[in-house]
Formats: sequence, C-alpha cells, structure tokens
Amino acid sequence: MNELLIKNAFVIDPINNITGEQMDLAVRDGRIVEDVGANAEVIDAGGCLTLPGGIDSHTHVCGTKVNFGRYMSPEDMRAGREARRGVKHATSGYSVPTTYANSYRYAIMGYTTLLEGAMAPLEARHTHEEFSATPLQDMMANTLFDGNWGVMEAIRDGDTERAAAIVGWTISAVKGFGIKITNPGGTEAWGWGKDVTCIRDPVPYFEVTPAEIIETLIRSCEMLRLPHSVHLHCNNLGKPGNYGCTMETFNLVPDLNDKRQTLYATHVQFHSYGGSGWKDFCSKAEPVAGLVNNRPQIVIDMGQVMFGKTTTMTADGPMEFNLYRLHHNKWSNHDVELETGSGIIPVLYRRKNLVNSIMWAIGLELALLVENPWQCMLTTDNPNGAPFVKYPEIIALLMSKKYRDAEFATVHPETGSRTVLPSLERELDWNEIAVMTRAGQAKALGITDIGKGHLGLGAEADIAVYPLKVGEIDPAKEYEQVIEGFSKAKWTIKRGRPMARDGEILVHGENTTIWADPVIRPDRDIAQDPDFCEMFNHWYSVRMSNYPVQDEYLQRNLRMQSEADL
Repeated sequence: MNELLIKNAFVIDPINNITGEQMDLAVRDGRIVEDVGANAEVIDAGGCLTLPGGIDSHTHVCGTKVNFGRYMSPEDMRAGREARRGVKHATSGYSVPTTYANSYRYAIMGYTTLLEGAMAPLEARHTHEEFSATPLQDMMANTLFDGNWGVMEAIRDGDTERAAAIVGWTISAVKGFGIKITNPGGTEAWGWGKDVTCIRDPVPYFEVTPAEIIETLIRSCEMLRLPHSVHLHCNNLGKPGNYGCTMETFNLVPDLNDKRQTLYATHVQFHSYGGSGWKDFCSKAEPVAGLVNNRPQIVIDMGQVMFGKTTTMTADGPMEFNLYRLHHNKWSNHDVELETGSGIIPVLYRRKNLVNSIMWAIGLELALLVENPWQCMLTTDNPNGAPFVKYPEIIALLMSKKYRDAEFATVHPETGSRTVLPSLERELDWNEIAVMTRAGQAKALGITDIGKGHLGLGAEADIAVYPLKVGEIDPAKEYEQVIEGFSKAKWTIKRGRPMARDGEILVHGENTTIWADPVIRPDRDIAQDPDFCEMFNHWYSVRMSNYPVQDEYLQRNLRMQSEADL
C-alpha cells in the first residue's frame, strides 16, 4: 500500500466546483482518498496552485507521420539535445523531438494524459510502439476514418448501421480511442489528384459528400456509445474564406448526447479565415465563436499559432501540398491504402508576416470570444501551430491584456485592421485556465468517469503543483511569473507517484494506453461479413487476420468497453 499526503495545497478543481481552496489531498495506491495513515509520504505544497494533471486533447507526438517529420528535419533534431542522465534517456529535437523528450517536457509542465490526434489504422502498431516510449503520460489515439473505403461504400448504400459496424470493429482491432475525420472526402480525393471545396462536393468514385461522411460518422459514434465524440478537422484548412465552410459544417451537428458534446472540432484557428485571397486575408473568429456560443453540442480547440519554427503534419494531404507551394520547403506526401493519407512540411511563422500575424491573433480571439471555457480547449495542434512547450505563453496571453498588447505591438502593423484582438478586454482567470487545460479536456474526451481531470474521491491521483501563489500574483500584470510558473511544475504526480520536481524527472514511469472497445451484436460483426472480408482481402496489402494490433503491443492498458446500440 502506497500512501501520499499533499499538505497545504491551493486547489482548483472545476469538475468538483472547487475554485480555490486551501486543503490537503490524500492518495492511496494511485487514487484520491479521504485520508491516509501517519506513515504516508508527505509533500508540502506550501499554498501553491494545485490542479489535476494536465490533459492535451489534441496533439501529435507518436506514429508514422511524426516519425517521418523527425527524420526529414535533421536540423530540428540538433536542438534540445540532452545526454542520458539518471533515469532519463538521451533526448533531442524541438518541434518533433524524440518520444522521451516529448514525455519529459510534458511532465515538467504538469501534463499527465495525451491524445494522439490522428492514427492511421493500418499503421497503428507504430503508434502503440511509440506510446510505450512515452512513459510519463497515459495515452489515447483517435483513429482516422476520413477516407475509409468500407465506410464510404456503406454511406453510399444508405446503411448507417454497417458504417458503425466497420468503425466499431476497426477501433477495437487497432486499439484506438475515438473517431477522427480529417478533411472528410478530401484526403481520398487527393488520391485522384483532387480535393473537395466544402461539404457538398462529391468524393470521386464513391459519390458521397463530406456532409454525408460527417453526419453518418456522428450517428455511428453515438450508436457505438464511444466515450469521445467525433473529432473533426474540417474541410478547407488554411484557405482564405474557409470560415463559411466551417460554419456550414457546424450547422450540420445535432445535439445527441447529454453527457458530452456531439462534435469536437479541432484547431479551429486554421478554419476561421475570411477574405477571398491572401491580399484581403482577415479574421472571422467572431462569427465562428458566435456560432459555437449558440451550439452547446460543439466543443472546439484553439490550434493556436505562435511565432517561430515548427513542423506541420496532418492526414490532410492536399492541404500540405498547397502549403508546400507557398513555402517551397521540404515536403512529404503519404498514402495509406484504403484509409487515409498524410503530408508534412517544416514552416516558420514570422511576426512581421501579415498572414502569420493574423493567424496568431485568430487563435486568441477564439479563446476570448467563446464564452464558455468548457467549449474551447487550449492547444496548438502540436506541433502544427507551435510546439506544446509554448502553452505557458498562451496561458499568459489569455490572462493578461497588457501582455497581449505588448505582443501585438511587435506584429505586422496591418494586423489591427483585420482582427478584433486589440478590442478584446477579457482576461481569463485561474479557474478558466484549469478548465481549458484539464477539466474541460477530460469531459470532452469522456474520461472523467475513469478518474481523469479532477481530484474528487476515487479520482486518479494525477496532480500538478505549480510554484504560483494565486492570492499573491496578479496575472494581468505579472504575466512573466505566470509563464515561468506553468513552464516548470513544482511537483508533477502520476497515479500518486511523484515523477517530476522543479524541472527534474524523478522516475522512468509506466503509462497506460486507454482504448475503446464497443461490443457489437454477433449478427452485426463485420469481421464475419463475406462482402467486407472479400473487399478487405482483395484491396489491402495485409490479410485481415494480420490487421488487428496484438495485445503485446500494449503493456499496461485500460479498455473502455461500451454496449453498442447495434
């Protein structure tokens, strides 16, 4: 029996309506309990800000595209080098660092749970292998269905139950977590050298539309009773004027679940652009945020851009080709058989570039204009908008108008005429930041019931203590202290075990892979369907029997089983 007592913690725990209370936290065998014995290990938090462990609900840290980003950017790997020391492996890299570097840097910032935003099912083994080398965070992977041939054939035939059966079998087979749709239909069209312009264009050969793909997968997700909603990367990412398509997409979304949102729309900054081209490019964060405010069934994340070098990577192959034509830098393009694709290019976001400056402003505008913090998560779409190590700066920008104004004075001078950021007075408080970085993310992912994102009795003892005295700091003025405090947690505790202290990693760690397993009636088991098996074995380069990820690829793991309505 392992016991820990964290004394004198200034706790903010939004899920349990604790908005700032001096208290002790008792931990036994990795869970929050009422009290512990006299022999428990004691940590004195000294009145410092204490939050549930951070959760990143959309990041790219593991899998084939991330790994390809590493070896196509050797210059990136020259940064962040650290020799092996103590329990730590050697690390390197900045925007696409090694798996261990990702894990250590997140841990030092107080993060304990990550969602890999996009996993190609056929390449799932690679993702799970890298999960095992990300030892200090529990891991999940959204599974890509944007160009799945079996699903699109079912949609064309008007058979939603068949689409759900394919999705359910695939998620179970590859040990995935949720449904990810990237540029629905567009990635498949890219295989024909084309793209779709919005949600009403037909996908070549299959003659289904992105709108039909989105609507069918939303209903499939609810039939399967998955913990997380459909997770959508909208069409037209990064194109001037795309906000209209984004809003048309949001208007499709029904309200089907009373415990969580029906749609999680990711990196919405990249989808909130006005103008007819780059010359009149402008922000449309206001109408997009206004629509989100009126549709509680939608949760978004920011996809904040920060200035500097990074690497973009996505399953949205045609978008990356367009980006390559703008930047004329290195470019990778990849096709994943019957499922999806990807593209990668390095980029440099410059504060003297007008388009980049507007992009930077739009992410902040979304976070400040969406009224309910439970509907807007803090992300950079790591590493696409910026590496996740920029989160403390983003927190400070959201908490301090003074800091925003100081930064705004350094960007392209025309930015003010094309955005509304200078007029926004709102400054987020500590509780809102706690929602946007852990509690809201846990609720959106559907993992509060397994003890994530809160510190109530029975919760997992994932805890971050930051060297910040809430009553003694004015974040609106002392934003530099906010940045420093969120950059290096005083303590990061995972399942009741201290794993980082003041920037030092203390243990090697053992993470948990969380995966979903919807139970489907035997008569709807798609693995027994002759037509599906024939299609699979005819077109895939692997046998259907070799497709599922074997148990040995997962070490410690948590299966979230659901009784599908199917």
